[in-house]
Amino acid sequence: MNTNNQQARPIHHTSPLHLHGNTTQDQRDALKDALTEAVQRIYRGALKELDQHSARLVLEMDEKLKTEIVSAAMKIVNRLTVSDKYKDEEAVSRREYPTNYKVRPIEAQVTELKKYFPKLGSCMEKLGRKPLPDGAEAWFAIPSWQAVAPTYNIAVEMLIDILASKRRFDNRIVGKLGAAYLRQSERTKLAEKILAEQQPGTDIHVVAIQAGLLHRGCSARRSRVVMATNEYGLGAFALGCMLLTHPERLCNADTLMIDCSGDEYSIRGDGVFDRVPLYDYDLSGIEFSIFYEDRARFLWGTPTGFMVQVQQVQEGFGGEMVPKTRYTIETVRI
Repeated sequence: MNTNNQQARPIHHTSPLHLHGNTTQDQRDALKDALTEAVQRIYRGALKELDQHSARLVLEMDEKLKTEIVSAAMKIVNRLTVSDKYKDEEAVSRREYPTNYKVRPIEAQVTELKKYFPKLGSCMEKLGRKPLPDGAEAWFAIPSWQAVAPTYNIAVEMLIDILASKRRFDNRIVGKLGAAYLRQSERTKLAEKILAEQQPGTDIHVVAIQAGLLHRGCSARRSRVVMATNEYGLGAFALGCMLLTHPERLCNADTLMIDCSGDEYSIRGDGVFDRVPLYDYDLSGIEFSIFYEDRARFLWGTPTGFMVQVQQVQEGFGGEMVPKTRYTIETVRI
């Protein structure tokens, strides 16, 4: 059968997208010099330790030698990228997700969201079938707040009203969700801008997310400084949408509660944004409140999203791969 006239099938591939942007040429040159010097020091040290016999044994395992050196070096590099800032703002936490919490397929999440926001448009649902980046637990459908309301603050208030209509809900900051009190972090705004550019023409974005375990017990600002280069905090709107599609995530008082480190909160509306919004659970149901960004408690964890590069390619027949469209920003700096 002649397949030349058949329509090719699009495939999406994912890989991390670093929010701080690619390394500069000066940084690459400096890293090369530093690592080259490290290799020279290893070489000089090895010469002092080895004789002819032991050198022969090492050289017989040259591939293993190179593999283990690279592995050890990368572990050191990764360790050095984790900031020590606010290191004392970590509490031991053994809180887990509820046992009945399971992530639904993207298609089911989209269907649920459209019940609450009927005007929402399309979603690149097939992205939810692709491999997850490191750190993420599952793919979630998160509406763009711009598709819901003219401002972020109005979108959050709309969402709170919907949650309150569906569940027992106590809003402890009623009347204090305006722009003077609540704002998104710059990192989260950048991530959402990239998502909109990667997934054009869609109202619902497919996002790789971990729901709090990765940073459990950490203060909000400690979580922010230890996030991976492609990781960002989720705010009250995104997390509220997750609670609409996954109410089991917050359904008992023993579960890991949720802080919204993608948002910043000013308790007096005076320009000092040193709090974060929270979703927790007690006898009255879900409680929406605020807490200090610099205080760690074992009760809470920080859910985060992970940015990936999304490349759409066209799969031809006979194994030929023809690039079609790339949805990505190669270099982004905050």
